Amino acid sequence: GLVPSDKESASYVLRKPEGGNLLTIIVGGAQEALEARPGSYTLVLKNRKGFIRLSIEHGTPLVPIFSFGENDLFEQVSNPKGSRLRRIQHRLQQIMGISLPLFHGRGIFQYSFGLIPYRRPIFTVVGKPIPVQKKFRPSTEEVDRVHQKYLNELSKLFEEHKGKYNIPEDRHLEFI
Repeated sequence: GLVPSDKESASYVLRKPEGGNLLTIIVGGAQEALEARPGSYTLVLKNRKGFIRLSIEHGTPLVPIFSFGENDLFEQVSNPKGSRLRRIQHRLQQIMGISLPLFHGRGIFQYSFGLIPYRRPIFTVVGKPIPVQKKFRPSTEEVDRVHQKYLNELSKLFEEHKGKYNIPEDRHLEFI
């Protein structure tokens, strides 16, 4: 049931006449992969609004979801913004359309280095659906309003559950 993540493919799934279809989009994509590291809660979402517009055009509710522990499965080589490595990764991402994070996990017979994920739990929490009013051509203001509501609900979901998964009280989601 996988489809490309372009607008046409997503619209095809959402407008099937028999209904009952679910569309999951990993909004942060390649850029967010370069931010993923243990203890990081940075999501590339601030300027990603195409999924919001798509939701409004089809009248499909948005469901905020967050997975605690995903970024703990691998270690990533330090690549702060502005570093030479990050510039190279960004350039390769522009050329190839995918990011190339330099990461490692554990090995098969040893735990110190390899490409297998570390054995760490992932806990996925699902928020309440955010209903949207169907509109063929939503305005920029309508998209911005629903986008802000989505960000607020995602932050609320994170804050409600972070204590259960040993996230320090002073840690919050960061949207870039």
